[in-house]
Parts: sequence; structure tokens; C-alpha cells
Amino acid sequence: MKKVFIIHGFGGSPNGGWRPWLMSELEKLDIYACSLSMPGPAAPVLSEWLEEIDRYVKRDKDDEIYLIGHSLGGSALLNYFQQYDSNVEGVIFVSSPCRKRKDSSKIDGFLNDFNYELIKSKIKNIAVIQGDDDPNVSMLDAELIAKETDGKLIVIPGGKHLNGSAGFVQLPECLDVLLEMMK
Repeated sequence: MKKVFIIHGFGGSPNGGWRPWLMSELEKLDIYACSLSMPGPAAPVLSEWLEEIDRYVKRDKDDEIYLIGHSLGGSALLNYFQQYDSNVEGVIFVSSPCRKRKDSSKIDGFLNDFNYELIKSKIKNIAVIQGDDDPNVSMLDAELIAKETDGKLIVIPGGKHLNGSAGFVQLPECLDVLLEMMK
């Protein structure tokens, strides 16, 4: 069975932005989708987020698993693949930071020197989706993740942070690339 788990970002919730729309679209295709409620989203602790992700990946190890991380959720996934073995078919990083910045102290524990060779060796399909004018995550982060993982880079003009605050209650590019991965 195909299963999709979505990991929200810093201060986020499972039902914000485009996540309910994506889950609804996948349900129409008989694909199980669940947006995880990550612990302590306003004061995230990396080890707690990784344990939550691993709980679902291990529980459903006999299924065809795809993960989607928005913002800090994508950063958590980078850490997850660096530290855990997995059976994941595909990953989509949406507006995901991978480098520390001056104003990133609340999430610095998630932004490490990543071993991209190790990360990409554990995932069959990788895509990166980024707004070209994201005020929170630089295009350089998206380009770096895509380049280092041989992932497909999808740039959305005027996408900002691709969240509900930027008006994104749908993200068809994410659905399209996910369905492409599932072929």
C-alpha cells in the first residue's frame, strides 16, 4: 500500500496550508495520507521529531512510503536520513532550510553539516519545491539540497514560503511530482 506522511514546520500544525488539500486529493486516488502532529512545534527538539517520524516509517515498513517535509519538517527529514536507515521510496522537501543563518537560532539544532551522499543513498526519489521569493528560506538552500541529492528542483514564481500565510491552500506541483515518483 502507498502511504504518504507529511511533516509540518516550525510553529506549524498538521492541518495548515496545503496539507488538507493534498491529503484529500490523495484519498481520491486511494492513497493513504497523514499529516503528522510534530511534538512541540513552537520549541522543536530534533530528537523528538526524529522519533516521531521513525515511529511511522517503522510501523509501516512493509508499505511503499513517501515523506513530504515543509520548512523545518524538511530539515528534520534531512537529519532523519542521516541518522536512520529507511525503506522510503520518495521524499519531497518544500521550502526546507539546510543552512544556518543569523536569525535561525530557534532551529539551529536542525541545521547540521549534512552528509548528502549518505542521505541520497537511502532515498529512491527526491524532489525540492521552493518559492523563488521565500522570505524565510533562501533559494540557495533549495538549490543545495537538489544538487547534492540529485533531486528534481521545482521553483514556484511568487511562491514565498509556500504556506497558508502566503495563500497556499493547494500545492498541485507537490501532488504532480509525488504521483510521478509513484509510477
